[in-house]
Amino acid sequence: MAADSRTLMVVHAHPDDEASSTGGVLASYSDQGVRTVVVTCTNGEFGDAPGQIKPGENGHDEQAVAALRLAELRRSVQILGVRELELLGYHDSGMPEWDYKSRPDAFCNVPLEEVADRIGGLIKTYQPQVIISYDDQGLYQHPDHVHAARAAAAAAAQTGIAAKYYQIAMRGSSWRKVWQALRDLGAEVPDPREFTPEQVRQAAAAEARITTTVDIRPVLARKREALLAHSSQIQDSWFSKLPPEVADSAFGAESFVRVTDTTGAGVPETDLFAGLR
Repeated sequence: MAADSRTLMVVHAHPDDEASSTGGVLASYSDQGVRTVVVTCTNGEFGDAPGQIKPGENGHDEQAVAALRLAELRRSVQILGVRELELLGYHDSGMPEWDYKSRPDAFCNVPLEEVADRIGGLIKTYQPQVIISYDDQGLYQHPDHVHAARAAAAAAAQTGIAAKYYQIAMRGSSWRKVWQALRDLGAEVPDPREFTPEQVRQAAAAEARITTTVDIRPVLARKREALLAHSSQIQDSWFSKLPPEVADSAFGAESFVRVTDTTGAGVPETDLFAGLR
């Protein structure tokens, strides 16, 4: 299959998610001539306003925050070489512990069928061979991430177009390296003793499920640049403080769990398009 006929689609919840968890594969496959498509479900209204003003505080204007975050998103995808950006335009639901998620216009309260139909329409338009979204059973249970994951999975199953469907996976071992490096620099980060035995077990089980690891070191600088493009949400970022060798070790690869596959490619794999080339 020629590079210009391959398409990778990623489905994300908020502006900045595209850079933090898939910035490497987006940049890498874009460089290979693969058409890359980012679908962003919400406008990020409940992010920080300039000056790190939180929702509910004086000076936080939802529409102004959304406009700023979408402008940052457009800059980020430009840095990553993304060919197509699709905005579903739903309202951010806020963090799990906030009351905002009870609002009827919150993304997590939009019927799953509606969201899946819209994503399915984009799948039919772009005909991606590979789709990526979140693990709806993962440790990070943000309501928008869970809803996006379920809608993307439903759309992929209903259309039957993509040959491979992946969930984003986070390696606990990589984060432990980061936290230790940040502790060494004097930053306040979670202490290993703060995690319950169940959380440790879940993290280990999640890491054991990983099927696919893509080396993104050649484009790691661009991933960092794209992440920092979301400057309204990343003030004095810890990411920029990491020693280069720690950043390369912890973030030099992006990991995924292959959920469905029609190619017969073996696992573990190092290429999302294995079996499609």
